Amino acid sequence: MSATIGVITFPGTLDDVDAARASRIAGAKVVDLWHADPDLKGVDAVVVPGGFSYGDYLRSGAISALAPVMRSVVDAANKGMPVLGICNGFQILTEAGLLPGALTRNEGLHFHCVDTYLEVENNSTAWTSTLDKGQKILIPAKHGEGRFQASEETVRQLEDEGRVVFRYTDNFNGSVNAIAGVCSANGRVVGLMPHPEHACELLTGPSLDGLELFVSVVKELEK
Repeated sequence: MSATIGVITFPGTLDDVDAARASRIAGAKVVDLWHADPDLKGVDAVVVPGGFSYGDYLRSGAISALAPVMRSVVDAANKGMPVLGICNGFQILTEAGLLPGALTRNEGLHFHCVDTYLEVENNSTAWTSTLDKGQKILIPAKHGEGRFQASEETVRQLEDEGRVVFRYTDNFNGSVNAIAGVCSANGRVVGLMPHPEHACELLTGPSLDGLELFVSVVKELEK
């Protein structure tokens, strides 16, 4: 049976359609999830996509983290469901307490829209198993508040436990330790600022590297 991936839409979400398309290309069935509906509709995994949910009011991801659907996502993630947060979705996962740290204004206070090489640091998560550790993947990034920050103790814990999943090779936004993505302790929840769903087709993206995140979770779910 095909894996089923739920893709959440909040007011202000921009990349839900792209995340859904990437999931389908990877071989998954896609179910649309609505921010105000706590029903996850029996999905096997969830993608929290990018955009500017709720206009980034208060701070990016703060309001979305309180949405009814996110209460269900938190419960499901705590029981082992794979969850991927992309850009604003990563911000939402930190606000919801599923991932540590915070995403703050970029160094220099500029919005960046670039294709960036990420180095794969952890290929044992639910979303990175088809990648090689040390592999460099080309993924688009577009954000103004993507600078990963955390306490020294938290950063040390992430590094010691191998929970840094992706690292920038250029660190254009000034993230601590060039961290581009992290995972939960069990490797089921992953968040990253760059957009893998925009690197799934050569017609519209700089590479096919991003597709591997979606292929990885499909293979994980179909074991």
